[in-house]
Amino acid sequence: MHPRSSILGRLLMESEGVTGEILEKALGPMRKSGERIGDTLVRMGAVSRTGVARALATQLGIPFVDGPLNPEATAVEVVQAELARAHRIIPLHIEHRALRLAMADPLDVSAMDDVQFQTGRRIDPVVATPEAVSDALDLCYGQEEEDAVDSLDELVLTLSSGTEENEGAALEVAHELERATRRAPVVRLVDRLLRNAIDDGASDIHVEETGDDVRVRFRLDGRLRQAAELPASSRRAILSRIKVIAGMDISVRRRAQDGSLAFDHDGKSLTLRVSTLPVNGGEKAVVRILDSTSAPSDLGELGMSAPALAQLRSLLRRGEGVVLAAGPTGSGKSTTLFAALSELDRDTRNVVTLEDPVEYRLPGASQIRVDRRAGLGFADALRAVLRQDPDVVMVGEIRDRETAEIAMSAAVTGHLVLSTIHTTDAPGAITRLLHMGVPPFLVAGGLNGVVAQRLVRKCCARCRGRGCPECGDGLRGRTGVYQLLAVSDEMRDEISGGGSSARLRRLATNTGMRTLDSDARRAVAAGLTTPHEVGRLLHAAATSGSPCHSCETTVPFEALACPGCGLSRGPRCSCGRPLERGWRFCPWCVRPVSRT
Repeated sequence: MHPRSSILGRLLMESEGVTGEILEKALGPMRKSGERIGDTLVRMGAVSRTGVARALATQLGIPFVDGPLNPEATAVEVVQAELARAHRIIPLHIEHRALRLAMADPLDVSAMDDVQFQTGRRIDPVVATPEAVSDALDLCYGQEEEDAVDSLDELVLTLSSGTEENEGAALEVAHELERATRRAPVVRLVDRLLRNAIDDGASDIHVEETGDDVRVRFRLDGRLRQAAELPASSRRAILSRIKVIAGMDISVRRRAQDGSLAFDHDGKSLTLRVSTLPVNGGEKAVVRILDSTSAPSDLGELGMSAPALAQLRSLLRRGEGVVLAAGPTGSGKSTTLFAALSELDRDTRNVVTLEDPVEYRLPGASQIRVDRRAGLGFADALRAVLRQDPDVVMVGEIRDRETAEIAMSAAVTGHLVLSTIHTTDAPGAITRLLHMGVPPFLVAGGLNGVVAQRLVRKCCARCRGRGCPECGDGLRGRTGVYQLLAVSDEMRDEISGGGSSARLRRLATNTGMRTLDSDARRAVAAGLTTPHEVGRLLHAAATSGSPCHSCETTVPFEALACPGCGLSRGPRCSCGRPLERGWRFCPWCVRPVSRT
């Protein structure tokens, strides 16, 4: 061990609580890479930058200055910006014969020699954290991230040119890339992008190459918006930095990768999920921002109509059966399930969730992360959980027959099971389960209800849709549009017989199920959103149906006649109810079916 490393290590053990085991573990990478012991321990998460800086100051017998630094203007003027940036130093105070200098690396003797030669003054060094010095450099000398990142990326490109020649070269390049991505300019640039996205309320960050530029977009309220344009030369540096902090292999650029990291911002601990994908000419990265503390406290926060809210709560109070949230990706299904779980008694019930990944923190529940790559899929995890005496089980997604069958079987035996499924509307969830191969009797016996949903942007609370500096276009935040199907006894009989989608929709409508477009109109009438915002949803509902055999007009699935020509969709009883082929009596009014 280097003598200075030995002294600093002992100081960190005394002042920061670093154990001997951790210190010994850090020495391995240090010996191979030449990295300093303090940097290694910070990267391992064993100690903070401030702790290392304090210990280093104690070791060298010089003062430590905590950030933010407050340099005097007269001191800044005597040191050239190029020199300050090159050595990562900040002049703090100047006297006739002396200059106090804040240094991130007080062991850099050449920095003190260069400054002393330029200024003609004796140097009194003090220790500061690299972050404090970087912030002060930006404040005093202006920000030059793009130029620094450009030069860094030239290095990355040079190193990348030989990545596939042999295994040794690839390992060397990976090591050099990792060291390059830890340099201050690219670190600050990526950190700023992440924090800006969080401050803006973004759910995702897209970093992608577009010709001569790198486009950075934030997904805000479901829509992608331009956030920054960066030089194309910075692409590899930015992507490499993102991959490093997410624990991914930065030498791999020709296959998809996934990673994640914990990120602290304004006192909140967030989880960032990172996905990279090779695209034409390079890579694309998408960062999903997850706030585990942002789960709604109850179903009333979701924007449901009063009848639908009361009916959903009634389904949950039964304490058994399967309740599904249906919709496309990004429609708020998981949020609905966690709002439902938040209303359940978790003190006297054993509530277990199976998630990929864990999105919200739910006190009182046992939350399990499903990892298919580790051999723990939803089906296997659900089997194991059912041996843990659960009362309520939330399954992140039903995506295969095996998981669906286990969930339905658990519901039949008295468990309450909540899950999500990808379908366009509530009746379609039943059809999807049957098409998966789940036995009809299991679906009929286990399924209690389906909530289909979409998210639409809602009117800004400040300007009520007129537009203001806070929202821009009058819309801020999102609310839900819902369709609730409660499975009735008639529907269970129809499901057991393998009934058609049209028949199931008709039965659901007869029992009070509303369509998504009708609930969208309710949201507009209530002032929650605007007609323009729900236009896409209404258009989709208007085009969902089958063409009329006579005039080719699209006929909604629940309609009894064509809206274009009036052609009847089928026979009806005198009571107005639709009749199926082969019926001899109307099941609602018990009148004989007329053969005329």
